[in-house]
Amino acid sequence: MERQLSEQEQFRREALEALRATGMDPFPAAEVPVSHLAQDIKNDYPSKPEDFSEVCVAGRLMTKRIMGKASFASLMDSSGRIQIYLNRDEICPEEDKSIYNDVFKKHLDIGDFISIKGHVFITQTGEISVHAKELTLLSKSIRPLPVVKKDADGNTYDAFTDPELRYRQRYVDLVVNEGVKDIFVKRTKVFATMRSIFNRAGYLEVETPILQPIPGGAAARPFITHHNALDMPLYLRIANELYLKRLIVGGFDGVYEFAKDFRNEGMDRTHNPEFTVMEIYVAYKDYFWMMDMTEKMLEEIAETVTGSSEITVSGKVISLKAPYARVPILEAIKTHTGLDLLGKSEDEIRTAAKSIGIEVTAAMGSGKIIDEIFGEKCEKHYVQPTFITDYPLEMSPLCKRHRDDDRLTERFELFINGKEIANAYSELNDPIDQRARFEEQLKLSEKGDDEAMFIDQDFLRALEYGMPPTSGMGIGMDRLTMLLTDQSSIQEVLFFPQMRPEKAD
Repeated sequence: MERQLSEQEQFRREALEALRATGMDPFPAAEVPVSHLAQDIKNDYPSKPEDFSEVCVAGRLMTKRIMGKASFASLMDSSGRIQIYLNRDEICPEEDKSIYNDVFKKHLDIGDFISIKGHVFITQTGEISVHAKELTLLSKSIRPLPVVKKDADGNTYDAFTDPELRYRQRYVDLVVNEGVKDIFVKRTKVFATMRSIFNRAGYLEVETPILQPIPGGAAARPFITHHNALDMPLYLRIANELYLKRLIVGGFDGVYEFAKDFRNEGMDRTHNPEFTVMEIYVAYKDYFWMMDMTEKMLEEIAETVTGSSEITVSGKVISLKAPYARVPILEAIKTHTGLDLLGKSEDEIRTAAKSIGIEVTAAMGSGKIIDEIFGEKCEKHYVQPTFITDYPLEMSPLCKRHRDDDRLTERFELFINGKEIANAYSELNDPIDQRARFEEQLKLSEKGDDEAMFIDQDFLRALEYGMPPTSGMGIGMDRLTMLLTDQSSIQEVLFFPQMRPEKAD
């Protein structure tokens, strides 16, 4: 069934046909000789006005104010807005005044893309503006943008604020809501800065498979698909760890990847089924080195992206300046719950969890129970950057045993503002121990744990050829962006977050 057009949409279609009737193409193929961005003009004109005697700007028409033969408008490009001044007799020096009277006044609408050629000047009210000599329609908008208005007191009316509409129609959100574009510009700077740090160190950026025969490298529920030609199931990757470690076996000293991973689990303010992680593996290093590297890296990223190593998140000032506190996980649990779980059996840990109100199931092993205890009772306390270290063996099937206590592992998770940002190990490179750990995961799967790891025989074969001492880390790039842009929802830092199917109009 065809969607019913609104009155405004009908008017715009009529304007479209009226433009075509004059012989004008409302969607011309054209290379526009843009010379300046709006913000550059506003920044640079006061000091060098002689450089702006001829300019060409292009973007969306966002306002227009008709004043007889003269009019003011505003144009928005990728950098911001700038005012445009139009005079009928200058736009149309010949007898034919149709470009001004018929095109600009009657048939150009808010949201249309136009280009303006002219010179820059300052109005009597002190606003830097472009004095138009030529106006060209580049693309007609046939659906009106939301009109967000502010009164003299700064109150906003008709705001485009409904989260579902904003995330579903991000293209509109970016146009009408100030600050949204800046979030994504900062996101790109986070990635670029991190990439620059790794490249300076000589690490190689690589790509590994998204479709995998075994979903390895993490404890998570995968998405499953089927390859018709091979007649076999394939999984969207839940992590890229096992492939990157194969490359360390193959002789690379440092590799990293910005990867799209997929987990077939719940959605909330910090989880999206498709998300971005960075994983890095460096030979001849351990988790102590990785902690040192991580805190220095995050300090540099914060200073590059925000201008300071101190950031404000939900009103709290957080310092990303190195060094960060380091707290063993069992010590954290003891501090915040009073439970001493070191060396306790699975039954004892299960009983202890129940005593403080943690729900446990028969499918949960001791590692998952400890993870639940820490998640519910402890992590919220770690607002300032803190490395939570030395996880019990059962929690970390890919991690090397601790050099001082083989009941623990050389692992850390970095918590900032009560959220996990990074997860890192001294990597397990003993193939016999790794096989035994995978077999323990298989037992958990048989008990009903649908997040237990598969046995990856090829990865075990790779380890049997020998892997040097290695440290690896994964960072949730979406959560890191949330932190550095002071956003409480992951949907705010994803251009197009996963949504339920849209209802028909």
